[in-house]
This record gives sequence, structure tokens and C-alpha cells, in this order.
Amino acid sequence: MKKIKVSPSIPQHIEVEKVKENHVRLSVYPYESGYAISVAHPLRRLLLASTSGYAPIGIKIDGVLHEFDSVRGMLQDVAEFIINLKGIRFKVKENDLETLTMEYHFTGPKEIFGSDLSGEKVEVVTPDHFLASLNEDADLAFSIILRKGIGYVPSEEIRDLLPEGYIPLDAFFTPVKRALYTIEKILIEDDPNYEKIIFDIETDGQVDPLDALREAYKVFMDQIAIFNSELSIVDAKSNGALSKEDQVLLRKIDTLDLSARSYNCLEKAGIEYVGELLLMDRKDLKSIKNLGKKSLDEIDEKLGELGVDLSSMDDERKQALLERIQTIKANNG
Repeated sequence: MKKIKVSPSIPQHIEVEKVKENHVRLSVYPYESGYAISVAHPLRRLLLASTSGYAPIGIKIDGVLHEFDSVRGMLQDVAEFIINLKGIRFKVKENDLETLTMEYHFTGPKEIFGSDLSGEKVEVVTPDHFLASLNEDADLAFSIILRKGIGYVPSEEIRDLLPEGYIPLDAFFTPVKRALYTIEKILIEDDPNYEKIIFDIETDGQVDPLDALREAYKVFMDQIAIFNSELSIVDAKSNGALSKEDQVLLRKIDTLDLSARSYNCLEKAGIEYVGELLLMDRKDLKSIKNLGKKSLDEIDEKLGELGVDLSSMDDERKQALLERIQTIKANNG
């Protein structure tokens, strides 16, 4: 007998199969008919477009003026050397670093591979990737600027970001090599119209595939957070439509694009909204566990970018704002 539902079923099962290193297959089910693709397609797009990774954006080679030059004693010309370098993938050990400059010096005879570029601050996740061949006369010194980013950025847009003497490189930041999904019909309680999503995710080793999926999920939630009806409902019961200032104060802190370290400290302290940060006493903010000077400076910078001036806000207005935030948190809790 056909049942009349008042809400769609919520998937209850997730199975993870490790295909090989940095490659997983996930099965998630059961979804109502049509719901699987609504979930799978945006997550796939965000996996490919929004997962952050590191890539070299510039290189400076001693004695080299441009990418069409050559290096004495190196078999490859500079253009081929750069092509080989783009295939080397770096994993920065301190993930909150946005930019890092690495310096290298090799003498021949030597075959240089990705593993030769690993160091104290970076790990090369493509250790067998070939870079260059040096003969006994070669003396190769170069520095690379690594940058964290998403997607692809052509060298023309990078040129102005580099110090003098650096050759700009096309930057391929995305660490996700494969993000595919299939949708299968499954039988649930004699109903053959339920669906299962099977995700196939592979990364280059900079990030774990499951972490990449978590990041895609977070980006997805951030993108739709503006539709959160709870804010509109609570505000309508109090002061009507949200003012421009209130819109900023009632934003979630995850919209500030803080580093993972700063965000995790605030989250553990129970701080969810920008208004809580702006109204917090400086002494109380400094007392948050594990929130160091670097994180405090970052928070100050992000709050400064919002352009909100609270100097004219009286104590009653501030208290009302805090109470509203507490009400929102309680309703969402």
C-alpha cells in the first residue's frame, strides 16, 4: 500500500571502500527518487573547483632571465624544466601557510626527481616525477614560490603577485584528480525507486579524499547559508527586516575565511557569529585557549575588512544583539 509522506527519507547508510592510496569509493543510500543527483552533482563540482591545494606560482633560477633561456650543464632548457616542475605536487606540512618560498641548489652529475625537493616544510607527493638531468659541469640554484589556492590560475594573472626576477607559472591548485559519481536504483521495503550514490574520488596525495569531500560539503553549506530561514524568522519577530549592519553581525564566522587553526579555536570556544567577535572584550578574546598572536592578528584583519563601526552602538543595543544571537543559537541547537 502506497504511503503518503510528509517529508523525504534521510539517507542512513554510508560505506567507504579504499581502492588504493588516495583513492576511495563511497556508497550513500537510500535517497528518494531524484534526490541523489541533487546532492551528487553539486558536490562533484565543488570537489573539482573548490578543494584547496598548493602549486608553484613562480620560479627564479640563478643566471636565467626568462623561460626561453638555458642553464649551463642542464640537459633540459628552462621551458622544459618548467613543464616538468608543474607535474610535481607539493604538500605543505603547516596547512595554514598560504605562501612559502623554497630554495634549492644542485650540482652535477645528477638526475633530479620530485623526492629531491622534499624538505622540512614540504613533502613532495610525486617523488618519482622527473625534473632535470645535470652533467658534471652543472650548478643549478633556484627558488620556488608555493601558494595555496583553488582551481586554475594562468600565469598572466600571477605575474603582478611575484617579486622581481621570478618567472610566473600557470598554477594548477586542485588536488582532486578524479571526482565521479554514479546513481543506482535500490530496493527498500518493496519500493524499487530509491537511489544510491556511488562516489569515486581520487586525489594527488596533498589531501585525503575524504577530507576533500568534507571540504566540498563545507563550501556547499556556506554557499546556501544565506537561505537559512532561522535568521529571517527570529529577526522578523524582533525588529523586522535585517539592516545591512545586522546582516554582517549575524553572519557565521565560517564566512570570514579564517585559517583552520583560528576557526577551530573559535568553534571550540562556542563562538559562531561575527557579532560575538565584534562585541567581545579584547581580554576575553585573548583568553581563548590556543588562540595565539598570529590568529588574533588574522581575526583583527578579517573583522577590519567588514567595515563595521560599532562606536555609536550603546550598551542596550549591544545587549539586544547578543540576546538575538543567543536566541538564534538556541533555535538552531
